[in-house]
Amino acid sequence: MLFEFEEQEDFLILDRNVIGASQEDRRWQYHLNLLADQGLVTPVAEGTYRMTTQGHDFLEAIRDEGLWRETKKAVAETGGNATLEIVRALAVGFLKKKISQHTDIPL
Repeated sequence: MLFEFEEQEDFLILDRNVIGASQEDRRWQYHLNLLADQGLVTPVAEGTYRMTTQGHDFLEAIRDEGLWRETKKAVAETGGNATLEIVRALAVGFLKKKISQHTDIPL
């Protein structure tokens, strides 16, 4: 969903919480609300959301396929369950590690 925000010209997403919404749209809306709960998106007007700085940072951390694969592997090796907060911390941690190894600057 965060990649969907990024694709929008104005970087805004309209919610899909309308009368008669399909099951898929209601599920999408539910996940949008969860992203808002985590501070990755925020409402800017009735039914309109934008991605926050935290959302952009998370997106940058998982954009690299190698880092995303490493993040998923770490979760899988510890039982396969993790909260979004943990996944985000892992992804950002792996990104910091990669940059630190490349620059010899501890992050």
